[in-house]
Amino acid sequence: MQTRKKYIFLTFLASWLLLFFFGGDQLRRFAFFSGTKAEARRSWPRWTDRSLLKSFADPEELQRDGDPSLLSPRERRAAWLSGHRGSRCRMETCFDLSRCERNGFKVFAYPQERGQPVSETYGKILSSIERSRYHTPRPEEACLFILGIDTLDRDRLSGHYVRDVQEKIRGFPLWNGGRNHLIFNLYSGTWPSYGGELGFDAGHAILARASFDSQSFRPGFDVSIPLFPKEHPQRGGDAGRLRRDSVPPRKKYLLVFKGKRYLTGIGSGTRNALHHIHNGKDIISLTTCKHGKDWEKHKDARCDKDNVDYERFDYQELLHNSTFCIVPRGRRLGSFRFLEALQAACIPVLLSDGWELPFAEAIDWGKAAVVGSERLLLQQQTQFLWDAYFSSVDKIVHTTLEIIKDRLSPHRSRSRFLWNALPGGLLVLPDFSTHPGDFPFYYLHHGYSPSKKFTAFIRAVSQAGSLSQPLLRLIQAVSGSRYCAQIVVLWSCEKPPPPSGKWPQSSVPLTVIQGRRKLSERFFPFGAIQTDAVLSLDEDTSLSTSEVDFAFSVWRSFPERIVGFPAQSHFWDAERGRWGCTSRWTNELSIVLTAAAFYHRYYHSLFTEYLPAGLRELVDGLAACEDILMNVLVAAVTKLPPIKVTQRKQHKEGVAQQAGRGDGAAGSPPAPLSAAAAQAEGAGGSRRFPRRRDCLNQLADWFGRMPLVSSRLRLDPVLFKDQVSVLRKKYPSLEKP
Repeated sequence: MQTRKKYIFLTFLASWLLLFFFGGDQLRRFAFFSGTKAEARRSWPRWTDRSLLKSFADPEELQRDGDPSLLSPRERRAAWLSGHRGSRCRMETCFDLSRCERNGFKVFAYPQERGQPVSETYGKILSSIERSRYHTPRPEEACLFILGIDTLDRDRLSGHYVRDVQEKIRGFPLWNGGRNHLIFNLYSGTWPSYGGELGFDAGHAILARASFDSQSFRPGFDVSIPLFPKEHPQRGGDAGRLRRDSVPPRKKYLLVFKGKRYLTGIGSGTRNALHHIHNGKDIISLTTCKHGKDWEKHKDARCDKDNVDYERFDYQELLHNSTFCIVPRGRRLGSFRFLEALQAACIPVLLSDGWELPFAEAIDWGKAAVVGSERLLLQQQTQFLWDAYFSSVDKIVHTTLEIIKDRLSPHRSRSRFLWNALPGGLLVLPDFSTHPGDFPFYYLHHGYSPSKKFTAFIRAVSQAGSLSQPLLRLIQAVSGSRYCAQIVVLWSCEKPPPPSGKWPQSSVPLTVIQGRRKLSERFFPFGAIQTDAVLSLDEDTSLSTSEVDFAFSVWRSFPERIVGFPAQSHFWDAERGRWGCTSRWTNELSIVLTAAAFYHRYYHSLFTEYLPAGLRELVDGLAACEDILMNVLVAAVTKLPPIKVTQRKQHKEGVAQQAGRGDGAAGSPPAPLSAAAAQAEGAGGSRRFPRRRDCLNQLADWFGRMPLVSSRLRLDPVLFKDQVSVLRKKYPSLEKP
């Protein structure tokens, strides 16, 4: 038995040795020839082989194998999608791929509706679909559907705007929530949001849109197309200025721009600042104010000279004789000049942050255009940094302290975005929040919106200790607003507030807070205030529900500003060498009194926590100084004026403001307050005016300058005072005397 085991062991060992000596050599040969075949299969020459180009360039400077610019559109799309997994729609989720598997990629265009003509441009699009090799007249074969309804122009004021699109598409049996539909759109989004509401629910339809903003664009699903004019040729088209493979000629100008400069209603910061780069030689930047019917009413000091210079140069001559052409944003993110520059072989310099470039999924725009940031060219970021952190010793020191504080509390520190965006890290309190959506400054940056409700905050100072009739009427008017979430009453009286049974019944919750009778207390960040918007009111303010609704709708468009009714203006008194303020009824304003005004609740935190205790003590000691300080604070933060709404002159000043609302000057006071102040102004106006003047000058001294910004803007409802039917007006009661 033992001998048998030994033979088995020796046989196994011999077999292993034979395999090693003979089979191992074959395995090594196989590996060798496999490597040789792999070398033979690779492309030659290898441009990174040092032996080939060692005397000409370093390998790092040479083109590498697998250049990402050589990827196919399918591979680029896969890479694109990998960075946007959070998109709302993708081809795999919002598109029925099974329809394309049956008959291939076929496109069906709905027949046009009777009595509903389409624009010339949309007619060209439908004609292009019918001329396409993918077109089918049979809807059951189609993979993709095109609406017969003209959706190119969704501007409600346009003559090509089609109404009731939602009801029409609902009746289409193939609509299916928009799946497998392609909707073309050229005009929708405009300043300031550029989001582009279509006026109907597109559902799961693919949007082929011009001036697409990156926030609403769904990568890998939507398609960004260029903005083109109605004169754009149906087919063929003019050739470009350069022949293929020809050497570009030396051009007369380096950089040019010629276009409109919007004065009102348009986000014109980029175009307004372009005049700084004009030198009249190789860099030409021309703007004109001549557009619109009322441009002369709004023209500034530069308009006349700009208009003269604008006429000296021909646009086409500039376009075809410049190396670079500036393509800034205007009414929309994209513009016609983008295609004009491409055709003229003028390299576009794009200054339109947030624009999703046309066909960027397949086109590498880095090889054809300069995609710049609007801040880089216009040097605005340097001015922001100087003003926010370096313009005074105070700011340098405070910035140092805030940076150290952020290091100690990293979980409540400010992000780099908050430090590098207006108004700056010093004015963004991390104790309030570290999320940009909680502040009034960043709604447009991130697509956020303020809350759709407001808190009415009423300060009661009646010495009777009972509910006055003006207060009862005010609660009734405010609670009648559909936007009112709650009413908070700050009871700043010697006597305690009435019991809950004495307060009027309202459709919204009513909370009473016992105050300490300090003027600065009205801007304390009370926890009871939960909405973004605060409607600050004095107990004898007289407002209607329509006025409240309209003012709130205006504030939601300008959430970083104070929006209200009673207005005043400041001025420089050259004889006395001091600042003064007046409540005369003029065309200028720089202060909106908080007796009836909307603002963001964050300003309560800034007022209480950012401002030094000395300023709050100043407010408590000087009557009617608290609302001036709030206006100065908001202007210092935003660099913007407040906004006045409506023009009711019969507003009178109430008991709560008898401590100094007026300056004793003649004219109709614009404050919406009671008639009690009319008697008090004559006797006490001259006595109170020095207090207001002292307050304004002490605030200017503390801030180191006068932060208030003057404005001539007043916002009224659409059709206000127009001679049209009252039924067409949304706020007809605002016109009643």
